[in-house]
Parts: sequence; C-alpha cells; structure tokens
Amino acid sequence: MLEQLLIHQPEDPIPFMIQHLHRDNDNGNVALQTSEQQSPHPGEPDLKRVFLYGHRSQKALSAKEVPSALLVQLIQERLAEEDCIKQGWILDGIPETREQALRIQTLGITPRHVIVLSAPDTVLIERNLGKRIDPQTGEIYHTTFDWPPESEIQNRLMVPEDISELETAQKLLEYHRNIIRVIPSYPKILKVISADQPCVDVFYQALTYVQSNHRTNAPFTPRVLLLGPVGSGKSLQAALLAQKYRLVNVCCGQLLKEAVADRTTFGELIQPFFEKEMAVPDSLLMKVLSQRLDQQDCIQKGWVLHGVPRDLDQAHLLNSLGYNPNRVFFLNVPFDSIMERLTLRRIDPVTGERYHLMYKPPPTMEIQARLLQNPKDAEEQVKLKMDLFYRNSADLEQLYGSAITLNGDQDPYTVFEYIESGIINPLPKKIP
Repeated sequence: MLEQLLIHQPEDPIPFMIQHLHRDNDNGNVALQTSEQQSPHPGEPDLKRVFLYGHRSQKALSAKEVPSALLVQLIQERLAEEDCIKQGWILDGIPETREQALRIQTLGITPRHVIVLSAPDTVLIERNLGKRIDPQTGEIYHTTFDWPPESEIQNRLMVPEDISELETAQKLLEYHRNIIRVIPSYPKILKVISADQPCVDVFYQALTYVQSNHRTNAPFTPRVLLLGPVGSGKSLQAALLAQKYRLVNVCCGQLLKEAVADRTTFGELIQPFFEKEMAVPDSLLMKVLSQRLDQQDCIQKGWVLHGVPRDLDQAHLLNSLGYNPNRVFFLNVPFDSIMERLTLRRIDPVTGERYHLMYKPPPTMEIQARLLQNPKDAEEQVKLKMDLFYRNSADLEQLYGSAITLNGDQDPYTVFEYIESGIINPLPKKIP
C-alpha cells in the first residue's frame, strides 16, 4: 500500500487507502465497542488517555469488521472532539497489529498508559465456551460467572457463534502473533496485568497504574511520602521500599528519639517534651528533619518519609523548606482493623519478644500470663490518634492532589506491590 501511495501520490490519501484495502482485502480486522458497551453510563467522561486491550475472549464485546485505515480515521475524528480533549479517553481493542500502532502514532494519537490484559489460553478458552447470549436483549451471560437468576431468561439463552474451542484457539494464535509486535511500540508506558484473577483485583491494579504519572527527562530523585493513620503499616512499607530500592528510611518519630538518646543539641531541647508527654513543636521538629534530609545519602539516593506531616501546617513547612515529595501514598485502613491491629499487641518483659493475641499468639500459657501492653496501644490512646488523623486527613488529601490512595487493609506484600506500581516505571511528576 505504501508503494501505491508513493506511485500515485493522491491528494486525499485516506479514501485512496480505503479503496486499496477493499480491493486487496488484506487489511487487519479490529474489535470495536458499541456505544452501549463503552460505559455503563453513556456520556460519562473518560479521565485518562489509555489504551486497554487483550484477546477478545477476555471481553464480551461486539466486533465490526472495518478497514484499518477507516477505523483509525474514525478514531482520530472522535478523539479530536472537545470532550476527549478536555476529559481524556480510553481506547479499547486497538491497535491489534503493529501496522495499526504505527499508523495511530503517525496521526499523533499518544496514550499516557497502555494496559494489556493477559491470561493463559486454557483459561480464555474455558471462559469463551461458557458464554451465552440473550437473543432479545443482546445481553451476554456466562454459565459459571454470570448466570441469570430468572428461569425465563435461562431458557432463551443461546450459544454465540464462533466460540468453539478450535475457533477460539485460532483467534488466540493470531493474537499472540500480533501482540509481540505491538508491545515494543509502547516502551515504558505499557503494563501487563493478569486477567486470571478476580475482576475487582484487575480493576484496582489497572486503576493504580492509570493514576500514576510517567517519567520525565528531568533528573528526579525519589522522594516518597507515606501517609495514613497509626497502625496502617507505614513503617513496614517504608522498610520494604528502603530495602528494595536503597532509599533512606526516614521516620520522624525515630529521629526525635535518636536525638534525645544521642544527647544532641536538638535532643536536649526535645527531652522536656518527651518527659511531659507533649507534642514537639513544629519548628523544632522541622530542624531535626531538615538536618537528616540534607545529608548526602538522602540527596543522592532519595528518601521515604513517614510520621510527618500530620497536619496542613507541617505539610506547608515541609514544602517551604524544599522537601517536596514526588510520590505520595495514602494508606486507608478501616477503624475496626486499626483497633484490632494495635490494641491486641503485647510484649514479653522477660525476652522483649513482641506478640499479637490474634496474629502471633504466645506459644505457652506461662508467656501469655506475663505479657504486657504498651500504654500507647490502649484503646483510648488509639482512638485519640485516629481522631486526630481523620481531622487533618481531608486537608492533606486536598494539598497532595496527585497522591495515590491504597487499601492498606490487606496482605502487606500486596500493598507493597500496589505502591511499587506507582514508583518504579513510571516516576510521577513533581507534586506542588
């Protein structure tokens, strides 16, 4: 086709290419969503520029066979409309081939995120074989995952065409041939997500990735800020990040304790507040924090900060001193889970071993009898800290508008994977 374009040099190449493709009948086929299937709420604005695609058997979509050139032209016209320019867009099912990807790039259609849904062929074939369609409404059901409760609907369901095991395997073969040539077209912005897991997990992984921002050419140093209520797991996540990415783990509370223990100049000023169990003034706290963040390892390697800011005033002080984080994560954990995590913690005064009455109970009754509770873990103290956090959290969320909010009430290594997706490729823009 390119050869014919060079030879004939038509004034309007699009109709020429469409005619050429119709004549040769060698164009690729693509899957298009109908308007009803693009969103459960017609007219709902897209918030990002995202390519989302995978093999068709993973998505219950209606497909129309159209020439690639015409399809790309239609997409270009739609994305040039005002709502797409202002609100962003999600493009599903294209490009299916490298030629389509190159044609789209040539027209200046550039996504910020590309997501590929992947699953074993055996899983996809099994899913496809279970599809059923309601001939009256066009609604698609599944014998395992989405069976209608009404017997009337059940009785009229039909097996769709082209979903046999052989036909699905042939489509998968074609998909695998093309996808390995499409993926290199989107380096650094493409993420593969396993579709062989619960839908809600797939959604949250995709959402976390789409909410991230990509690496720029500016020489950013990782500056990670973890926010969340007491007991949300900030310390553990900071330790995991520091270990894997060699960041400096900066815990504000630990810095204050070390200053007092080392009897530094700042430590002598802090000690009276510790003895009276009073909050250390922000001005003194920021001096201790500045002293640590200005050290060479923090400047060169970057840092992960937790324990501060606890309110809007501390956050503004951090920014005024030049310690602006470029990655911010809020760890959300329900109140009941926080109470369960903290109020059941115990310590053995003989060995110093830490236990949890639910997650790590003592091995013997003798040890259990001598366990003590830290006064800070008492129910009243935990409630006070939770109330203080929630009073200030709304202001902090507004200040850090580009922050990523995560569900911290799950396995800590699952939480770490979500945090990683917002840290490693790509690296977000600066947060004001």
